Amino acid sequence: MRIAVTYENGQIYQHFGHTKQFKVYDIVDGAVTNTQIVDTNGSGHGALAGFLGDLHVDAVICGGIGGGAQNALANANIQLYGGVSGEADEAVEALLAQALNYNPDVQCSHHGEHHHHDHTCGDHGCGGHDHGEHCSNE
Repeated sequence: MRIAVTYENGQIYQHFGHTKQFKVYDIVDGAVTNTQIVDTNGSGHGALAGFLGDLHVDAVICGGIGGGAQNALANANIQLYGGVSGEADEAVEALLAQALNYNPDVQCSHHGEHHHHDHTCGDHGCGGHDHGEHCSNE
């Protein structure tokens, strides 16, 4: 099994479509056997599903993620664990222990009427427990 986590400075990056790196974990018999940090090289949003598919990723852990990227992951048969924040390594260990706290209905809308030009998903806690006006669980 191979798990990819949106990644920045050891933490889960909170905007899937804008992540510049993934940390990829190879899992054998329920344990991490290898990790690598992979640059997305400018791929974004739905294109990241193909990028992850080329890496033979089975699951993704991330913070906020839009509907288009969710659909692209689903079409690539990549399991999504969204709405997660904190340290990447800890999230993977929690997933392996079947104790990961994630949001199966995570949404992040970047086209809301109150959207600011310099706004990024992580600015208002999308994917965490503090959902602002731009992110919802519905």
